[in-house]
Amino acid sequence: MGRWSRRVAEEFVGWLDRPAGLRWLDVGCGTGALTSTVLAVADPARVTGVDPSDGFLAHARSTVDDARAAFQVGDARSLPIPDRDVDVVVSGLALNFVPEPGRAVAEFARVLRPGGVAAAYVWDYAEGMQMMRHFWDAVAVLDPAAAELDEGPRFPVCRPERLAALWTDTGLRDVSVRAVEVPTVFADFDDYWQPFLGGQGAAPTYVTSLTEADRTELADLLATRLPAEPDGSIRLTARAWAVRGTATH
Repeated sequence: MGRWSRRVAEEFVGWLDRPAGLRWLDVGCGTGALTSTVLAVADPARVTGVDPSDGFLAHARSTVDDARAAFQVGDARSLPIPDRDVDVVVSGLALNFVPEPGRAVAEFARVLRPGGVAAAYVWDYAEGMQMMRHFWDAVAVLDPAAAELDEGPRFPVCRPERLAALWTDTGLRDVSVRAVEVPTVFADFDDYWQPFLGGQGAAPTYVTSLTEADRTELADLLATRLPAEPDGSIRLTARAWAVRGTATH
C-alpha cells in the first residue's frame, strides 16, 4: 500500500494547513513516510517520530536524512514526550492497530500545547479500500470461515463516526472528519494480485496459507469480479478517513 499511502499523507498534511516552524510529533511513524511528508510540505522546526518497532525506526533513521527529524521507541498509549511539548500530533495508518485507541488520543491531547492540533488518518477497510474489499468479498464466497480475518469488521475505528467520537470524548474541540480518496490503478490483474503474494498483512498471510489449487481458485474468481477496462487495467480507489481536533488546555 506504500505507493498510495504517500499520496494520502500529502493531502492530509495539506488539509492540516499548519504554519511553518512548528514542532510536530508523528505517532506510529513506522518507516517514516508521514514524517518525510511533514518535512517536505509543512516546513516544521522539528519532527519526532515515535514507534514501538526498533526495526521500523532503524529504517526511518536510514532513509530520513534531515536534521529536523528524530526518532525514538515509544508506545502510543504512553508517549515518551513531556506535557504540552508539541504543536501538532499526527498519526498515519496506525491508530487502528493500537489496542486502546482512546488512551492514545488522550496522550495526543496531553502532549499538545494550547491550541495545538491532533490529527490522524486510517484506511476505510469496511468500504472505501476497494482493493481489499474486492479481495475479502471473494474470499467470503469460497471460505466463509475466513470472515474473521477481514480488516473491515476487525477495525471499527476505521469509520468516521468512531474517529470523531475518539476525538470529542478526549475533550478536543472543533473536531472534523473528512474522506481522503486516491486512485489505485493496476496495469492488469497480475499487477493487482502480486501484492497479495508477499506474505505481509492479513490478506497476504491468508493467501500464502492456501493450497496452490485454492489460491488459483481465489485468483480466478477475483479476475471475474474486478472491473477491468478494455485495455486490461483495473481502476479502483482507496479511501482513508482523516480526523482533526484542537487542544483546549
